[in-house]
Amino acid sequence: MRVPLFPLPKLVLFPGVLLPLYVFEPRYRALLADVQASGGPFGIVRIVVSSEESDRPFHERVSRVGTLASLRQAQGHEDGTSTILVTGGERFEIERFHFDQPYLSADVRLWPLEGSDAEVERVSASELLSALIRLRPEEGEALRRAAPSEPLLLASFAAASLPLTPEQREDALRAPTLGDRLDVLLGYVPREAKLLN
Repeated sequence: MRVPLFPLPKLVLFPGVLLPLYVFEPRYRALLADVQASGGPFGIVRIVVSSEESDRPFHERVSRVGTLASLRQAQGHEDGTSTILVTGGERFEIERFHFDQPYLSADVRLWPLEGSDAEVERVSASELLSALIRLRPEEGEALRRAAPSEPLLLASFAAASLPLTPEQREDALRAPTLGDRLDVLLGYVPREAKLLN
């Protein structure tokens, strides 16, 4: 499967997460036009090393793991820029880059989560939400209302809500099973928030 790539610094997209983006660079305007024409997804990958830190080619400075993004809304502006809203979908691994478009694209292999015990996932998700609420007690009720009940989406919600580095978020994205992803995220919760009141 070949997809256009939209690399972003410090950002890891998770399944089910809504992400607003402002599209202003000419290459990404071209990407957006192609995505709108095809109706297909594009890939969001993290820029691991910035151009200020290294003069290596762009494709050597992006993560090989990303998430498919589906276009939900697009609003064009008079100056040619656009404001778009995307939803995170399936995880993928990059197999080979292509350089025949103004933007980077790649052949990707979808990388679904391996199966894990549903009851373990449910318990881990509950523990993770409780830890998140203990970490931010002033927002407890709002977090409880906003948190999805499905463990996969709860993991995505927690990954966006916890004070994590981009590297830690990518570690969670790379976890082989959903149970592992929940455990990775729980492992990043500060110790005091894991202790019961």
